[in-house]
Amino acid sequence: MPPLYTFLGLLLLSSLHHTPSCSAATPNYTLTAGQALAVRDKLVSRNGKFALGFFQPTAIISKSDNTTITSPNWYLGIWFNKIPVFTTVWVANRENPITDPMVKFTQLKLSNDGNLVIANHAGAGSVIWSTSIVSRTGTTMNNTSAVLLDSGNLALVESPSSNVTLWQSFDYPIDVVLPGAKFGRNKITGFNSLGITKKSLIDPGLGSYSIELDASGVVLKRRNPSVVYWHWLSGESQLKLIPILKSILELNPKTKGLVDPTFVDNSEEEYYMYTSPNESASTFVSLDISGQIKLNVWSRANRSWQSIFAQPADPCTPFASCGPFTVCNGIANPFCDCMENFSQKSPRDWELDDRTGGCIRNTPLDCTSKKNMTSSTDIFHPIVHVTLPYSPQSIDDATTQSKCEEACLNDCSCNAYSYNSSRCSVWHGELLSVNRNDDIDNNSEDVLYLRLAAKDLPSLRKSKRKPTVGVVATAAIIISSMLLMLVLLFMIWRNKFKWCGASLYDNQDNGGIIAFRYSDLVHATKNFSEKLGAGGFGAVFKGVLSDSTTIAVKRLDGARQGEKQFRAEVSSIGLIQHINLVKLIGFCCQGDKRLLVYEHMPNGSLDAHLFQSNAVMLNWNTRYQIALGVARGLSYLHQSCHKCIIHCDIKPQNILLDASFIPKIADFGMAAFVGRDFSRVLTTFRGTAGYLAPEWLSGVAITPKIDVYSFGMVLLEMISRKRNSPEVYTSSSDHVEFFPVRAIRKLHEGNVQSLVDPQLQGDFNLEEAERVCKVACWCIQDNELDRPTMGEVVRVLEGLQELDMPPVPRLLAAITEHSDAALM
Repeated sequence: MPPLYTFLGLLLLSSLHHTPSCSAATPNYTLTAGQALAVRDKLVSRNGKFALGFFQPTAIISKSDNTTITSPNWYLGIWFNKIPVFTTVWVANRENPITDPMVKFTQLKLSNDGNLVIANHAGAGSVIWSTSIVSRTGTTMNNTSAVLLDSGNLALVESPSSNVTLWQSFDYPIDVVLPGAKFGRNKITGFNSLGITKKSLIDPGLGSYSIELDASGVVLKRRNPSVVYWHWLSGESQLKLIPILKSILELNPKTKGLVDPTFVDNSEEEYYMYTSPNESASTFVSLDISGQIKLNVWSRANRSWQSIFAQPADPCTPFASCGPFTVCNGIANPFCDCMENFSQKSPRDWELDDRTGGCIRNTPLDCTSKKNMTSSTDIFHPIVHVTLPYSPQSIDDATTQSKCEEACLNDCSCNAYSYNSSRCSVWHGELLSVNRNDDIDNNSEDVLYLRLAAKDLPSLRKSKRKPTVGVVATAAIIISSMLLMLVLLFMIWRNKFKWCGASLYDNQDNGGIIAFRYSDLVHATKNFSEKLGAGGFGAVFKGVLSDSTTIAVKRLDGARQGEKQFRAEVSSIGLIQHINLVKLIGFCCQGDKRLLVYEHMPNGSLDAHLFQSNAVMLNWNTRYQIALGVARGLSYLHQSCHKCIIHCDIKPQNILLDASFIPKIADFGMAAFVGRDFSRVLTTFRGTAGYLAPEWLSGVAITPKIDVYSFGMVLLEMISRKRNSPEVYTSSSDHVEFFPVRAIRKLHEGNVQSLVDPQLQGDFNLEEAERVCKVACWCIQDNELDRPTMGEVVRVLEGLQELDMPPVPRLLAAITEHSDAALM
């Protein structure tokens, strides 16, 4: 028989025995016994929102020309059916992909034992994936059906007409949780949902990070090596946070009304779930490749997915988020970069968000070991303002930096070292979790010394081992010299450059900022003997200059953070003049010593007068003038300077009082600058608890309105002389209401006088008290758009503008409601 007839006969025979498929032209949402889903078919939920079928992952790697890359492998999954950007929410065979030649022989069907399987009919046939349901006693499973529900859940039910679910995809998430899906654990059976990131944009296989809810709470961890990097406590602690989380989501216009989270903890199960009240919206929560939990919303206007909420907020928090030999910078875009003289191991993988390979050296190290002798021409490059890598090894007998450096150089596997406080640490193998932390408020002086080949640094090619300490010392001298030269240049050109309408160094008293010698300040402060106070950046000492001028000298601690605050203060308060801003008289920049010299404020801080029993009590008129003065100072910073200056840490401790109790805003070490062409700035978390605006919690870019919020909290403390602390219990178990909530409640009731400090014994202006309370309650509104500007605050306090009655802030109300519930 000719081969052609043989082929046609086999084709006819196979068609007689072919299982009917679900046609793509007539989509169905149910798969029953005897049906099969082939590679070009799909199930579509009744609402049309989701589809189930076979697919090849594709990703855009160049937005400029829409260059895409497609995986050669096939998977069975569920995706959003009506959204133009292909987005999967569940994958069945993520660990067992189907290769391209074999997919035409592959089908999804119900097996003889009632399981849903992906079967390959090439050759003897094989099962690629199965629901693996064990038949229950007395239950027949040969009539099961698979249903794609409107929620995006694929359910295996006992029969087409049954509501008994034997298996569902919602119980086996990949890296996505859809609205209505439970994510948690069953306390009786021990079953636990486990989400694992995908490897890359085109590989849904098991990635680097996982999320689960165990007895200790929500746990995010790196899988290999196993490192927990984020933890959210379980049980009662989570119940307390749910109303606050809801309020935070409601504050963001992008998340308002989109999601409603819940947490359930009973004797049988413990789980999180969220619903989407807006059925027309498309949302999902994912564990991103980067290791962050993200809330994603489809934007019709932008025709793309928008990540509008992330935890942890800093993409550098997940362990080894950028791979080995990289530096992670959470405020940069992209946030991952290679260390100096290293290059991406696989640029294509980086384009697909797979950075597990990290970076590799451009030049191999020079190191040979013979018997007990090691020879090397390698050098060390200092990396500052970073966290030290994971898993250091201590060298106890290296008691100096040179010995620590030598210990690393004499080991060919050593890639870096650090020496601090007589502690030598070295790293062998890959360097992981090195994160940039210029804006992190700590006093750490750690420096990572990275081992490089000598020819990577042309300036050191002729030197086999130029001491790293010498390099650092030389750099410090150069930087100090440059700074002093800049000061001289500023003084020469002070008549040409203007800042905030004042000459750059046109001080009222002595015509310029003074560059002090360290010995002069030691003498002026009597060797720093009279301490006025201390803060997060160092201590403040009283001193007297040779002309009998009393000064306050702030000695900054820690080379890294001291340098940061030094630059922040000199570049902000050092260049402006205002009666309500503390005056910078001069500075000292000598070696590693950083000191700032201010005018002395004899009446100390507002905090002392409000909360210390031995301080002079402020009468009402003085408090009102202090409030007005601080408002004028902030208005000047926000609206009258060349660049908008956001203080970022307004609190009573940072409001100083001169001999006439005129307030002056101090401590600009956390200040942020916003150009006039921009409305907001992205910065890391700063400030002090009790005065922080809600937008700090959501990780969005900030505006001057964060100072407005803090100012409102300060006003409430000035009215009442009570800390803004959300206490819930007292020793007698009576409820102590969170004062800001009580203030706005009393304001609505017309009973402001009950809020005023009782030590005033009724000696205050009720109209002014109501005005201050109303301003404060508008300043602490959740939405920054509802808060007034500081210019408006000044006009209201001056009696030139009126304000309507403010509403109750939702976040504060949520805290109070939860506090009430906790007492029941």
